[in-house]
Amino acid sequence: MTPLLSVRDLRVGFGSDPVANEVVRGVSFDLAAGQTLGIVGESGSGKSVTALSINRLVDFGGGRITSGSIMLQRADGTALDVTGANEHALRHVRGRDVGMIFQEPMTSLNPVHTIGAQIEEALRINRGLRGQAARNGALAMLDRVRIPDAKSRMGYYPHQLSGGMRQRVMIAMALASSPRLLIADEPTTALDVTVQAQIMALLAELRDETGMAMIFITHDIGLVAGIADRIMVMQSGLVVEQGDTATVLDTPQHDYTRHLLSAVPHFTAGRATRTDSPRTEDSDPVITVDDLVVRFSIGRGLFGSKGAVHAVDGVDFDLMPGETLGIVGESGSGKSTTARAVLDLNARKRGQITVRSSRSRRPIQMVFQDPFASLNPRLNVEALLAEPAIANGQHKDEALRERMKFLLNRVGLPEDALTRYPHQFSGGQRQRLCIARALMLNPEVVVLDEAVSALDVSVQAKVLDLLIDLQREFGLAYLFISHDMAVVERIAHRIAVMFAGQIVEIGAAQAVLSDPQHSYTKRLISAVPAVERRNQHFAIDTTQVPSLLRPVGYEPPKAQWRQAGPDHHVRLEAVS
Repeated sequence: MTPLLSVRDLRVGFGSDPVANEVVRGVSFDLAAGQTLGIVGESGSGKSVTALSINRLVDFGGGRITSGSIMLQRADGTALDVTGANEHALRHVRGRDVGMIFQEPMTSLNPVHTIGAQIEEALRINRGLRGQAARNGALAMLDRVRIPDAKSRMGYYPHQLSGGMRQRVMIAMALASSPRLLIADEPTTALDVTVQAQIMALLAELRDETGMAMIFITHDIGLVAGIADRIMVMQSGLVVEQGDTATVLDTPQHDYTRHLLSAVPHFTAGRATRTDSPRTEDSDPVITVDDLVVRFSIGRGLFGSKGAVHAVDGVDFDLMPGETLGIVGESGSGKSTTARAVLDLNARKRGQITVRSSRSRRPIQMVFQDPFASLNPRLNVEALLAEPAIANGQHKDEALRERMKFLLNRVGLPEDALTRYPHQFSGGQRQRLCIARALMLNPEVVVLDEAVSALDVSVQAKVLDLLIDLQREFGLAYLFISHDMAVVERIAHRIAVMFAGQIVEIGAAQAVLSDPQHSYTKRLISAVPAVERRNQHFAIDTTQVPSLLRPVGYEPPKAQWRQAGPDHHVRLEAVS
């Protein structure tokens, strides 16, 4: 049987001499219709460049295929060697024959067009739909990827959606054209585990229904284990191992494959939580949040507001010195909005946030998800580290330079890093720089918003170990926001689960993870991907995601709680 895609000795290089600067070196594989190939490896291994070569998008990033062949069987039965195809032929391949889901949706979506218009455009170009048929098709795709209030969000612009929702829009756009081959480059990185499980179930369902083939690129072997028929492991542009999924996972032959498998954080349902809890009766919280409410008005005009998005509604928690509170929940649940309100970056409608500080004028600092976007590329490390101190009224003197050197040493970077620029560091090193900068003012609380989700698993493990070491050394308290339950299990003392703008369960990490009480927490934990769970199949969840859009003047009923343990509280669920 002729494969849908056959790649032979693919070599890709960059720069003025691409042959001398090869980043993909002799990659070969076959992919049949209805089959899924998982490509795994760390940053710089050549995964994405290999994928971008299949529809020649690598040409637009300065890359060039120097040798090899990419034979694609088209819907009309003809075979096309993509490496030698002209741009006219490639325009018909992209979208129709080969769909693509990119990792970073904000750079892939047009900021000046609504998401509805962008999905309609894909339907118009690739499926010939017009007018109401295109609008209905776009709405159906948004419903299928579980966008809440899909009809009203058709008119939203990309910046009005959370990162996870933007990624779902990207997935909807790619699937709208019904491609014969779908390339998914880290498509669920920004998604929480429940939505991730639903997207994986949706992709598997579409594959089975249509015979669509998939190439799934990820650094999460636990995720790809549940969907891939075959796995290809890449390192430094080379394929170091490939075979059927069970063989590669159960009996890996290459040292690098074994390294990747050992570095993956394994979720143990609360059996591996931290035991060094700093919570004591005789210490006061460093932060107390009481009845926090954040709302965003929409539809302002001559006749007032149509209503408001209740992004955060009645959130309460406290954070002790030296403690990590993990906040988990799906995209749009209010995790980041809560963190930004604590930092006074989001205006709150009501609520009290009390911060007790004994050592710093700026007791709360933040580390963001994307380290490269957080660092000014025109400033060297010395200027970047000095920036928060200077803004706080300090002078760039020898004492400040000694503080910089001390912190660089503590985050595992050499002193000569002071003269270098952000682009001269790896992703993990850049995140270490962001951590060092956050510590320049000797804060008592560090807010970490998905701070390790963009890192390779081995780098992620090192950064988590660093954060735990720094916490013990400096007595830091962490507000740790993440969608990765295995990561939260490793670092959190306590966990707060957020759903639809509200905390629905909170308590000691071991209690929440081992004995979840709220129905949403149970769904969250059951959806965690793992190598050990690769035979677990998820069904499409048709449960309607609750709307956060409320009419003017609406106030939710007061929350009712029950105690499930010594440090474990659960919000009572409404009886339907």
